[in-house]
Amino acid sequence: MRSKNSTHLPDFILMGLTESEEIQRVLFMLFLMIYLINLIGNAGMILIIHLDLQLHTPMYFFLSHLSFLDLGYSTVITPKTLENLLNSNKHISFMECFTQMYFFFFLAATEFFLLSSMAYDRYVAICNPLNYQVVMSTRLCCALITGSYVMSFTESLVIVLYMNSLHFCKSNIIYHFFCDLTPILALSCTDTHDTEIMIFIIASLNVIVSLITMSISYGCILSTILKINSTSGKRKAFSTCASHLLGVTIFYVTTIFTYLRPKKSYSLGKDQVASVFYTMVVPMLNPFIYSLRNKEVKNAFLRVMQKRETSMQSK
Repeated sequence: MRSKNSTHLPDFILMGLTESEEIQRVLFMLFLMIYLINLIGNAGMILIIHLDLQLHTPMYFFLSHLSFLDLGYSTVITPKTLENLLNSNKHISFMECFTQMYFFFFLAATEFFLLSSMAYDRYVAICNPLNYQVVMSTRLCCALITGSYVMSFTESLVIVLYMNSLHFCKSNIIYHFFCDLTPILALSCTDTHDTEIMIFIIASLNVIVSLITMSISYGCILSTILKINSTSGKRKAFSTCASHLLGVTIFYVTTIFTYLRPKKSYSLGKDQVASVFYTMVVPMLNPFIYSLRNKEVKNAFLRVMQKRETSMQSK
């Protein structure tokens, strides 16, 4: 095939995770169940936080956006994956592929900045509790969220524009279940060095800035907790951060493993497993991580249900 500009490419073909029809059916049921739990869990978190006035605080403001992001980038990937698992025609148009790539990286990058904002929120709550409401004002929270979306929007646009400038002539077969960077770069017949360097710099800056912010925040938090005399006080302070730390660890380990490794260490099988984890499993787990041990969310859910029962009875 002679070299063609990316804008003139025919459809790509997503090979998926396996060619076995039996395994595909099993994966379809598994991914469908995960996605439904994801929808119910994250949409439920957003709804409860919106309906219950006692949850209208900075921490839950950030949590509602986290649920929105998890719901968003999982929805960008999972429905197409489910369709391909049942359909022998695994084509995806060039425009659809790059749109999927853009929105996935836009939403995932936003989550990096959001997790940093949540770490700063926990720092203020524990290290400066008397001024918490003043420091974490509505204006600051909105600025942090807006900045996260704007920066991620810009970075993702730059990545997709660089990718769009490449020429593809080797093949149109993507050995993955969604349009990810590494397998698409492998299809290019032009030099991808500059594009790879640019992607690595953007990804590294996101991770480094986020890790520095969280390291400083949690360093100060740990120092403050160690100064608390009572064991119950230490336990209570640590419990407010435990959920966030767990969510951050799972998200960062899988994404760093996938995107911040030398190209020569790329492994299709391992990367696909990691991709399933952070595109489907992590978004499903986050509502449970942040709500199962959280009495405020449980109480808010009960209050919402009681209000609904009362309104139904009054009718």
